[in-house]
Amino acid sequence: MATYDEIQIGDSATFTKTISESDVYLFAGITGDLNPAHIDAVSAANGMFKQRVAHGMLTGSFISTVVGMQLPGPGSIYAAQELSFRAPVFFGDTVTAKVECTEKLEPRKWLKFRTTVTNQDGKLVIDGTATVIPPSA
Repeated sequence: MATYDEIQIGDSATFTKTISESDVYLFAGITGDLNPAHIDAVSAANGMFKQRVAHGMLTGSFISTVVGMQLPGPGSIYAAQELSFRAPVFFGDTVTAKVECTEKLEPRKWLKFRTTVTNQDGKLVIDGTATVIPPSA
């Protein structure tokens, strides 16, 4: 956990995960997003990407993992997130979510982060910004 005063512009943290079929199916069940692009291999084979893809929001949720568990960490409040989905994430891909502090917002003592997710080839799959209220102590 890091407080507003402890975090400096440029500080960053990451979380890496390999996307499994069960991750996608569990996310689909929890959210109710049963789009065939995610869960039906036959339909997906005829779709835009020619294979099943992970939900964009599943991939984006790993940014929350970094914010809530590492930087700033436990006690943080996620106030806002803007995401742009740049490339698909396929089953078996290994993605790395990264947050990097870009701005300290006075007088509220909130933080702005650049948020990215890249795949195992270093390709940017999600780009965005987050506003976070760090823990006070």
